[in-house]
Amino acid sequence: MFGKDITPELFLDIGRAVSSRYRRIVVGQDVRTSSPALSSAFIGGALSSGGIVDDGGIASTPTIAFAAKDYDCGVVVTASHNPPEYNGIKLWNQSGIAFDEHQQQEIEETLRGKSFEKCAWGQIAQPGNREDLVTNHAESIVAALGTLKLKVVVDCGCGSTSTITPYVLRELGCKVTTLNSQPDGHFPGRSPEPTEENLGTLRKTVPAVGADLGIAHDGDGDRVVAVDEKGNYVGGETLLPLLASKMAKKSVVVPVDASMAVDDVLPDAKIWRTRVGDVYVAQEVRRRKAEFGGEPSGTFIFPSWGLFPDGVYGAACIAQLVAEERLSKQVGRLPTYHSVRGAFSFEPSRRAELAKELDHSLSEVGHAELSRVDGWRLDYGDGWGLVRLSGTEPKVRVLAEARDATRTKEIYESLISKVKAVS
Repeated sequence: MFGKDITPELFLDIGRAVSSRYRRIVVGQDVRTSSPALSSAFIGGALSSGGIVDDGGIASTPTIAFAAKDYDCGVVVTASHNPPEYNGIKLWNQSGIAFDEHQQQEIEETLRGKSFEKCAWGQIAQPGNREDLVTNHAESIVAALGTLKLKVVVDCGCGSTSTITPYVLRELGCKVTTLNSQPDGHFPGRSPEPTEENLGTLRKTVPAVGADLGIAHDGDGDRVVAVDEKGNYVGGETLLPLLASKMAKKSVVVPVDASMAVDDVLPDAKIWRTRVGDVYVAQEVRRRKAEFGGEPSGTFIFPSWGLFPDGVYGAACIAQLVAEERLSKQVGRLPTYHSVRGAFSFEPSRRAELAKELDHSLSEVGHAELSRVDGWRLDYGDGWGLVRLSGTEPKVRVLAEARDATRTKEIYESLISKVKAVS
C-alpha cells in the first residue's frame, strides 16, 4: 500500500538499482494518484545512477512492454487490477518478456546492498519525453489486424487503456461506445479488476445499445475480458480455450490452474502447463515455440505479436472473432465443466513444513497423475484437482474441476481432507 511498504524513497532506490544494470530505460505509469510521485522517484534514481531514461507518461502496461524493444528494459509503475490505494512496479525485457526470477533477485540484491552506480553531476542525462508510445502501439495493432465492422462497448475502468483501446477499435472500423474511459486514479466507475460482479453496467449496456461485443480491461491493460451480445459475461477462463482453439493447432501454453477445456478443444495439440504467472507462460511459449499462451485471469500471449500479455491486442483479436460469428454461439460450443475452489489459512512460520507434509500426503493419492510444476496438480482423467500455496499470502488454495458436479465434489472433498489433515 502506498505510504507503507510502497514509498517514493523505495522507488528512488529501485531506479538506482535498475539503472545500475540496465542503462537505457523507458518508463510508463498507470492512472493511480500515487503513480506520478513513484514514477518521478524512479526516474530520479535511475538518472542519478547514470541511466538514460525516456518518460512515456500514462500508458498501458502492454504499451510499455511493446516499446521496450528499443531499450534495455521497460518499467511500468502500476498495481494492475488491485485497489487504488495500492501500487507497484513491473519490469520488461527488450524481448518483451517480463523480468524473470533471476533478474528480480539481482535487482533485490542490489537494493539490499545499496550497490548502486554513481553518476557525477556533470554527467547526469536529461530525461526524454516519449509522447508517441501510445500512438505507435495503436497504429501497429491496426496495421496487423486490418478492418472490422462491429458495434462495441468498451469499459476501461478509468484505467490506462482509456488512452488506447477505444481508439484502436475505432481505427479498425468499429463503432465504439465507451464506459469509464476517462483516466481517473480513484477508479470511480468500478473496481480495477474486471470481474463479472464489477461489470454490471457493461453487461446491461451491450444489449441495450444493440452492440455486438463488450470489452473490459483491468487497471493497466494486460488483462481483457468480454461480454457477449446478450450481456453475458465471458471471462478469461472461457476466452482462454476459445482463443486457443482459434490461434493454435499444434501447441499451447497454459498454467496449472487452467481448465481442461483447453485440452478438449485442441485434442491433437500439445498442451504445456507452467507455474501460475504470465512470465512463466511467456517463457514457456518462447522455449516451446508455442502458437499461443494464456491464463484464466484474462492475460493472453500472442507470440506472433509479442511475448507479453497485451489486453489491447487481445481486445482487437476478440473483435475479429466476433466479426466472424456471434460470441454467444462460439461460447455455446465450448465444453462446460463444474468447478469448486476454496482457500485455507495457515501460520506463515509453517510454510516450509506444510509444503513437505502436503507433498507427502498428496503423493500417496492413487489413480491420479501428479504434477509438481506449481503446487500439486492431480489429473484423474475425468477431472483434476490442484493444491497450491499462495505466493502472496499464507493460504492453501484448492481447486477441482470435472465434467459433472458429483465428480467435482468428490475430487474437491478428497483434497480438502488431505489439506485439513496437515494444516
